[in-house]
Amino acid sequence: MSDVRFAKSHEWVSLDGTIATIGISDFAVKSLTDLVYLELPKLGKFLKPGDTFGVVESVKSASDLYSPVAGTVREVNTPLAQDLGALSDDPYGAGWLLKLDLEGDPAATIDGLMDRAAYDAFCASESH
Repeated sequence: MSDVRFAKSHEWVSLDGTIATIGISDFAVKSLTDLVYLELPKLGKFLKPGDTFGVVESVKSASDLYSPVAGTVREVNTPLAQDLGALSDDPYGAGWLLKLDLEGDPAATIDGLMDRAAYDAFCASESH
């Protein structure tokens, strides 16, 4: 997934025109382990970069989820809350969390986010 960009808070974003699909990275899923609960936002909620949009809980901790981009929630992956296995099995596919109608220029929206190589380096530095 070369078109995916990452935030330091471990969310990823993929753009399709003016629609942003957001999820959490495989690194985040593996760090959390044993996921038990997921809370996602309501449709129509406006998010700014850095806004909390939900919570993912594991047996050992709870982590807030942050929007890497600005936009209005157009869709949430409701079935995911009943079957969290997709987050572990396919975090960049079936494990997506929400879709936003982007606010502003799509290219500028992802400007400050990391590409895969930069994100992998960031994760490696966090692991030590």
